[in-house]
Amino acid sequence: QVQLVESGGGLVQAGDSLRLSCAASGRTFSLYSMGWFRQVPGKEREFVAAMSWSGGSPYYADSVKGRFTISRDNAKNTVYLQMNSLKPEDTAVYYCAASSKSRDIITTQRYDYWGQGTQVTVSS
Repeated sequence: QVQLVESGGGLVQAGDSLRLSCAASGRTFSLYSMGWFRQVPGKEREFVAAMSWSGGSPYYADSVKGRFTISRDNAKNTVYLQMNSLKPEDTAVYYCAASSKSRDIITTQRYDYWGQGTQVTVSS
């Protein structure tokens, strides 16, 4: 069982930066692939970024590539999402998720555990 708690959301202006954090419980954090997703009302949850527990390059949605960076600190059981050059269309509830899979980790179906979400609002 893994419990995930996101933090770091808030209200910012277009062009600003935010860093989201996701703290995970459990002793096997390093064996989970971690992902970030986001959702706006009336739409499906969409992939933002992910990194596999087995290493390799992170994955990013085209809409955030070059602006967002996912990273993890296994010693702190925490995954981060650094968001730069924020745009109003980045406004959403952001969720972190943990997956026992090492591949194909850009879809919600591959994830076993979810956090409660943190709101990010970007004003124009």
